[in-house]
Amino acid sequence: MSDALDAVDAKILDLIQHDAGLSVAEIADRVGLSSSPCWRRIKRLEDAGIIQRRVTILDRERLGLNFEVYCTVKLSLPTKDNLEAFDAAIARMPEVVSCATVTGAADYELRVVTRDMHAFDDFLRDRLLSLGLVSNIESRIVIRSVKHTTAAPLGLVSPYVSSKD
Repeated sequence: MSDALDAVDAKILDLIQHDAGLSVAEIADRVGLSSSPCWRRIKRLEDAGIIQRRVTILDRERLGLNFEVYCTVKLSLPTKDNLEAFDAAIARMPEVVSCATVTGAADYELRVVTRDMHAFDDFLRDRLLSLGLVSNIESRIVIRSVKHTTAAPLGLVSPYVSSKD
């Protein structure tokens, strides 16, 4: 559907991805529509799957979850069954906030968030290694996060949107 996006759709998406708490009336006002046509556009974007869901972003540090680690994971035997078993297990681990299958020497790249080094060690020993699927893990502790956004780079999809990030 990205081909069917017009400038108004792109503006709506940009507004929503930066502040999902905006009311339809606020969005409509900012894009120059009345509420009903704006709501219909948002509904169409939701129905098309472009808007997947709206979420609240929490401050992890204020919650005491300020230990972040990137883990490169190599499976012992990357068979279809083992990959599927690992995928399913990772989906049940709340500490893993991002997981991607990657190319190269490793099979996965994980982003893990915990309270501290001890909680991370518990996660490695009790959750990840206990699966019996992993042959190697390389962990990199995040010292400082330089940029973190959930916003899609709409400027790459539509020439009508300029990013706020």
